[in-house]
Amino acid sequence: MKIMIASDIHGSAEFCRRLLDAFDRSKADKFLLLGDILYHGPRNGLCEGYDPKAAADMLNSYADRIICIKGNCDSEVDQMVLDFPITSEIALAYNGGAAALAVHGHKDMDKLPLGGIDIVFSGHTHVPTNAVKNGVLFANPGSASIPKENTPRGFILWEGSTLDWFSLDGGRYDSRDIEKPL
Repeated sequence: MKIMIASDIHGSAEFCRRLLDAFDRSKADKFLLLGDILYHGPRNGLCEGYDPKAAADMLNSYADRIICIKGNCDSEVDQMVLDFPITSEIALAYNGGAAALAVHGHKDMDKLPLGGIDIVFSGHTHVPTNAVKNGVLFANPGSASIPKENTPRGFILWEGSTLDWFSLDGGRYDSRDIEKPL
C-alpha cells in the first residue's frame, strides 16, 4: 500500500491542488493529513492562494481516501464543511509491517504512547524532519503551504517499509538532509 502524508495546508487552494495533483501522480491508495487543513491560524499570515472553501471542495472529492488528524488550527466549523472526519487527535496506520502513530505535533511529543510503534508522523512545525529517538522514527513532511526555516513545501510517500520526502516544487529530496537529533 502507498500512503501520501502531508500537513499544514492552512486553507491554500493553490497548494492543496498541487498536493492532490501529486497524490494522483503517485497513485497512492490513501492520503494521511496531519492537521491544520483550512485555517491559517493567528501566528501565520495568509498563505499564497488562501481560499479555504475551494480547498475544502477539492479535498471533499477525495474524502473516501483521506485519513485526517485534527491540528491546533482546526475547529468544529471546519468539520461542518469537510466530508471526512477531522476530530481525532491521533490515528494508527499500518503499512509494510510497520506501525505508525499519526499526530499533529502541537502537544507534548514525549507523552505519546509509543509501545509497539515504529514511526511517528507529525506536522505542526512546518519543517521536514527525519529523526530517530529511542528506536522510533519521527517523520514530518513539513508544510504544504507555509514552509519554515527555508525548507521546501513537501510531503512524504510511505510504501511498505520505505519513506521518501518530496518537494511540491519538483522531485524527491534526500532525507539525510533533514536528519537531526530530537
